[in-house]
Amino acid sequence: MEEHSIVVRGDVIVGNYAELAYGLIADTVIAGEHVKINGNILSENDIRIDMWSEITGDVRTKTDAYLGEFVNITGKLLAAGNLDVGNNVKISGGYDVKGWLVVRNPLPVMMFIFFYLMALLRFGNQEEVEKALDELFTEETSDNKLLSIPNRTKIDLEAIKTTSRAAIGSHCRLLGNIRARSMSMGNHDTLFGSIRTTGDITIGRSNTVHGNIITKGTVDIGRNCNILGKITAAEILVHETSKVNGEVAASVKIVRDDLEGLDEVGKKVFYGFMMIEDV
Repeated sequence: MEEHSIVVRGDVIVGNYAELAYGLIADTVIAGEHVKINGNILSENDIRIDMWSEITGDVRTKTDAYLGEFVNITGKLLAAGNLDVGNNVKISGGYDVKGWLVVRNPLPVMMFIFFYLMALLRFGNQEEVEKALDELFTEETSDNKLLSIPNRTKIDLEAIKTTSRAAIGSHCRLLGNIRARSMSMGNHDTLFGSIRTTGDITIGRSNTVHGNIITKGTVDIGRNCNILGKITAAEILVHETSKVNGEVAASVKIVRDDLEGLDEVGKKVFYGFMMIEDV
């Protein structure tokens, strides 16, 4: 997350009614209905924006752009490929399209995927259908990196709010206070903000959180983490190599590596009740 844009080394899918105070820089950008993006959208591949969405900035793509009905772009649209545009679309800054300009309402991306799979099934290409589903929805492929923003999520300079679970990958730099149902964080992340959930919070290895952690559930902190704020939870599991610089209000279990092989999982758990300052 930069000062004005969210940069993704992969694709971005923005759910319906989401509001972003940042622009987007990614390989492919897909935005749902009634989406508000306060910034520029820069894409290496296709850009798809569904109906009634509003973009406060420029929209630029090196391939094709698809705009649904009643889309409002306050900046300029630049497309090196074709432009499919629906009715009542407003582009205040004008547009520059190198390919074909077609006035028609493009299919929403999920409908496009549905009809594509139906066509494959009609021709009896079951293997192609399974391959397409694996490429679209599997989470085990490390090559396909995706930022998925759920419906009605709000991301601004102060907070990242979603009504669903928040899942953060590895090697991310985030700015804002996270508010979610529950949260899991990968490795080598930096968060400039606090975390507040109603469910469990899992923090991986070598992460830094510049804020407080508050939840009604359990907090599990991995190796070599640094929490610069306080932690309030029902229960906390923290590795012995991690540090908590603030107060901790919960029952605490300190996890240590078992180098002697005393148990099957290779860890020993020690119980405590309160920690203040360095752990």
